[in-house]
Amino acid sequence: MAEIIQRDGTWTFDGETLRLVPGRDKNVPLLRAALGELAVPLGALAGIAFEQGKKSGRLRLRLRDGADPLLQATGGQLPDSSDPYQLTVEPDRYGVAEYLVDEVRNAHLLEQVPSSPCDAYLLPGPSVPLSVSAGDGTASFDGERVRLEWNWKTEEAKSASGTRSLALADIAAVEWQPAVGLENGCLRFTVRNAPTKAPPKYDPNSVELWGFKKDPLMALVAAAVQARLPHPSAPAVPEGAPPAVGKSLAPPPAADDHDVLLRRLRELGELHQGGILTDEEFATAKQAVLRRM
Repeated sequence: MAEIIQRDGTWTFDGETLRLVPGRDKNVPLLRAALGELAVPLGALAGIAFEQGKKSGRLRLRLRDGADPLLQATGGQLPDSSDPYQLTVEPDRYGVAEYLVDEVRNAHLLEQVPSSPCDAYLLPGPSVPLSVSAGDGTASFDGERVRLEWNWKTEEAKSASGTRSLALADIAAVEWQPAVGLENGCLRFTVRNAPTKAPPKYDPNSVELWGFKKDPLMALVAAAVQARLPHPSAPAVPEGAPPAVGKSLAPPPAADDHDVLLRRLRELGELHQGGILTDEEFATAKQAVLRRM
């Protein structure tokens, strides 16, 4: 087994799975802290690299295209700090990082893992239910329906339509985009048979994001929905046929280790006490973990 423990997080490789646990340091970004522990199967990896620096180094994982619904929904636009597949390494642990890279690469070679895109998700995506407030609204997802509620900052033309409830079967696509420069970001849902070119500010199926601290958390909602949509490489659904349910080869969450779930509950409690999660967000996330126990 190869393991590296840093303030930024802990990565452990047992020959088959790379487990990524975010650190508890206050500087760990919200998205990584809220996402919690990730179990990345060897078959989902396209590569691993370690980059040395004067003050710190960085471990980077590269996943096969189509392996992870989070990367699919965000289109590779997550900032480095929020990317769960990167780890900051202190100079005194460079040797350990290089050993981990060698172990993963050797296993990758022995297993002859293909570099081609995946035709099914190999990671399950975030647990549901989820509820995140950012920008001009709150997005909630229970696994079957997306609910969009507006706040006092929402453009009147959009809020006038009231709370939106979108069935998963009616969603053709989902995307998350960060705010860049003077351009605002968004969490946008494309609804079947209802295309729109309206900017997120006026689109009732979009939450507009302004570049604030909680914006990346909306990517969790996008990923949870993406994991349940048909995979991009899946055969096209014939016209008139009901949409297919997203296919995933990831192990079912019911098989999660009990100790992992207990650690997750402690992490959520710390995020709540630190004011990172609201009472509603904490209660929703806690219930999702308890159901898996």
